[in-house]
Amino acid sequence: MIDYLDIVGTFVFAVAGAFRATRHHLDLLGVMVLAVATGVGGGMIRDMLLGATPVAAIQSELYLGVCLAGGLVVFFASSRVATQWNRVMIMDAIGLGVFAAIGAAKGLAFGLGPIGVMIMAALTATGGGAVRDILVREVPAVIKHDFYATAALLGGAALLGADALGWSSWVQIWTAIGVTSGLRFYAMTRGVGLPKVNVSKEGNA
Repeated sequence: MIDYLDIVGTFVFAVAGAFRATRHHLDLLGVMVLAVATGVGGGMIRDMLLGATPVAAIQSELYLGVCLAGGLVVFFASSRVATQWNRVMIMDAIGLGVFAAIGAAKGLAFGLGPIGVMIMAALTATGGGAVRDILVREVPAVIKHDFYATAALLGGAALLGADALGWSSWVQIWTAIGVTSGLRFYAMTRGVGLPKVNVSKEGNA
């Protein structure tokens, strides 16, 4: 089940990454690069930090294949995808939940403490998007978008809570997905977010 969810999350994030490439008018190679970076970047960062090498994304060609498939779908149907951006954002929120849950579960399996588990959740869920944004010279969404990384951190905390209650691993995973995606959906629809620093051009807050 986790492998299946990982593939779903990879495809969803690859589509979101490829769509970002089309908004920057990149060529086919650029679309593929952003699709791969977004789809597997977070998981690769997580695995390297955990010492789980070779990383999962290069142990199986399936992950890269899924990313390339997502990139091709967007490249050849970019105009149609552009009109469905709201659905892409919904898919992105689901992918955020899936990757946060997988990252937290892997951190727990490696014996990390609560903070480490939550960090693995956030890194897995947002690392690929951060790499994507850096490649196109944008401020990473992880430090700009309301309740993006925060939702992933809280999803990791939810998995820890479910584990402490003795719930099964599958219930833990779905709890983390529900909390992360639910918070992201709520933030998207209600405009909820963390406080931001407001500084005028003169440097006065």
